Amino acid sequence: MRLRLVPKDTKWDFFSRPLMWLGISGLLIVLSLGSFFAQGLNFGIDFRGGTTIRTESAQAVVVADYRSALVPLELGDVTITEVFDPNFDADEHVTMIRIQAQEGQEAVTADVVRKVQTALQTVAPDITFVSVESVGPKVSGELIQTAVIAVLLAIAAVLIYIWLRFEWQFAMGAVAALVHDVILTIGVFSVVQIRFDLAIIAALLTIVGYSLNDTVVVFDRVRENLRKYKKLELKEVLNLSINETLSRTVMTSVTTLLALISLFVLGGDVIRGFVFAMIWGVVVGTYSSIFVASTVLLKLGVKRDWSKPSNNSGNQFANIDA
Repeated sequence: MRLRLVPKDTKWDFFSRPLMWLGISGLLIVLSLGSFFAQGLNFGIDFRGGTTIRTESAQAVVVADYRSALVPLELGDVTITEVFDPNFDADEHVTMIRIQAQEGQEAVTADVVRKVQTALQTVAPDITFVSVESVGPKVSGELIQTAVIAVLLAIAAVLIYIWLRFEWQFAMGAVAALVHDVILTIGVFSVVQIRFDLAIIAALLTIVGYSLNDTVVVFDRVRENLRKYKKLELKEVLNLSINETLSRTVMTSVTTLLALISLFVLGGDVIRGFVFAMIWGVVVGTYSSIFVASTVLLKLGVKRDWSKPSNNSGNQFANIDA
């Protein structure tokens, strides 16, 4: 017997209250922006500046012990990552320790580095600092600017892709969903104050791709059904298309979430922020594909022009409101 997360042949009406869904999304966006401008993000070392220390020891690395040894120094945001490399010898254990820039300083001072080494020697007496590198405020500012540009270019590329493949109404719906997902993800990071670093930017770009994939699946079915059911209203076609793809959408989201939740619980502190962003992104991405992208398409309207068929499958619909 096959497992079904969604009943077969569902006939749910997703557009009985379209303005309500847009209102909920609009309220969440306002709250996210309000939190962002009120308290900002908890930027990590990548965006705030700091120092990266590469250590080496013959003793096996226990990240929790390293972290406990550094707590009394009150250095603020400290990230400890064990480095794995098949080329390392059996007694070669390497870590990367990243310490945020201290108040009023562009980088961690030599005195602080010595204190860190002394503290870590209580855990691993033979520990050595192979390299010490600092990231100043200027580089951090450039990283923020580059990250913003990367996200905006990704959304712009999506707009052009959907516009060429479907029509401008579909493109506006898809981009509205992507902007919705990105703003809500940034908003939840602002509210809960989880560290925001370059890994989260990677998560945002991944969320854009995931949400787009869901949206395109629904829009493809909408396009097929617009050809197939020529007399149905757009609302009915959208409902039919979403119901037909709902099982696939839910199954994809649930299986992805199972893997992500496992990583969140067992993956450790290093990737927890990235995984949290992905979990949140899968949830809001699934929601926006159904209730934001399709609702925007319903409001913009798309009318079929069957008197003049086109060889281009992406231009089967005239650009006039339904």
